Amino acid sequence: MCGIAAIVGGGSAAPELYEALTVLQHRGQDAAGIVTCHDRRLDLRKGSGLVRDVFDQPAMDALRGSMGLGHVRYPTAGGCSDDEAQPIYTNAPYGVALGHNGNLTNARQLALELFQTDRRHINTQSDSEVLLNVLAHELLREGRAAPTPDSVFEAVRRLHQRCRGAYAAVALVVGHGVIGFRDPYGIRPLVLGRRKAGIFGHEHMLASESVALEALGFELVRDVAPGEAVYLTPDGHVHSRVCAPETLSRPCLFELVYLARPDSTLDDISVYKARLRMGERLAARIAQEAPDHGFDVVMPIPDSGRTAALELANRLGVKYREGFIKNRYIGRTFIMPGQAVRASSVRRKLHPIGLEFAGRHVCLVDDSIVRGTTCKQIVQMARDAGATRVTFCSAAPPVRYPNVYGIDMPAADELVAHERTVEQVRQHIGADRLIYQSLDDLIDACKRPSAGVEAFEDSVFTGKYVTGDVDDAYFNRLQAERNDAAKSKAAASSRGSNPGPASSAVTAQVS
Repeated sequence: MCGIAAIVGGGSAAPELYEALTVLQHRGQDAAGIVTCHDRRLDLRKGSGLVRDVFDQPAMDALRGSMGLGHVRYPTAGGCSDDEAQPIYTNAPYGVALGHNGNLTNARQLALELFQTDRRHINTQSDSEVLLNVLAHELLREGRAAPTPDSVFEAVRRLHQRCRGAYAAVALVVGHGVIGFRDPYGIRPLVLGRRKAGIFGHEHMLASESVALEALGFELVRDVAPGEAVYLTPDGHVHSRVCAPETLSRPCLFELVYLARPDSTLDDISVYKARLRMGERLAARIAQEAPDHGFDVVMPIPDSGRTAALELANRLGVKYREGFIKNRYIGRTFIMPGQAVRASSVRRKLHPIGLEFAGRHVCLVDDSIVRGTTCKQIVQMARDAGATRVTFCSAAPPVRYPNVYGIDMPAADELVAHERTVEQVRQHIGADRLIYQSLDDLIDACKRPSAGVEAFEDSVFTGKYVTGDVDDAYFNRLQAERNDAAKSKAAASSRGSNPGPASSAVTAQVS
């Protein structure tokens, strides 16, 4: 769940990329970076921390040129060092910088191929560096003094043959243009935008979510299709081709549940409308299964539970109240490393309004339940504030399986619903009643026939992985790499080598 953006325009790209990254900050808070191209040179700035931590005015002034790309990151593969912050760069051919959202499921095999066959060196544990080097090698194989649209599309075609998993990526080719491409299943999102630029024609932009385009005055043109590559050139042209021989539209269902901003449109589906329908379907389920629910008030867990909670209250005819006030200076607990850090952050992040709880049967609504850490503490906070009964509703089904396509849903045994019944989860979080959305109702809430999406990537709910290459050996590695003990060790190692965002950020100019 990283955020990517790229601009090919007529003015200075860096300030606009900065604004785009702040809009996409919810997709990653571990690191941020921007690279721009000026007179066939790359200017790069990246480092650990939020966008505002990495970029000060001198850093922005050093990022010159009208073409560039940006990235906000949280790690699912690799570590947390500044070396693994993106964009990442390789000098051959042409000079290519890349930002990636997703996860390659065959990264280890590819890294070995790159070393033994392609004679390319991989310096980090990041699958994004692997993706960059596969792209660079395939561009080099074309043997062109300068890339053409045909050579770019042929390189991406061969990349699709080699890479497995989820990848939405943007790549800056020095002096020539920006390539955007999406895996053959379209698992991670990527959208294309256009903005009128006076007599110079149009400027173009690629981003993870439509809201980043709209914040900068770009018109959403369309989603990049599964398996498609888009090549944006400085003369204002957009070249595109579906490069994968076989494609299926299987966008990530959890993007609509939680990851994306509600004001975004992904794969021609309004995130806001989808979440409203989630609340509608959940209310219908409650009315059928518990018509005597006895709720006095419906409250959202801010912020991602709000839209579904509002429609649920509407449909049930129950008062809607904001019972928790959020401290907006605390990061998202879902993407924080380590169980202890997440647990201590919940009470600092949310504070109850006692008078809304006292003596009431409270229905709490959240987008989903992953580890159970947050909702367990929230249920206790509601009781401490005076609630007589607490029902907890999830707008998504039980999350029982790890995600392997770029969301840091951890090792299976850290998922509260893994190998637990609904009743066991209810007991674990301490609620009087626990109500989950059904998968059929969730899919029905998200599908929009005119969008052309017939099914979703829903592996966290079903354990079915669309790429077909995920086996027990892969899960064993995942378990070792993603459990909280491994993350704590990686974080400690990173702190030892990186003194802090301001002092450790990387600034570079590359000829």
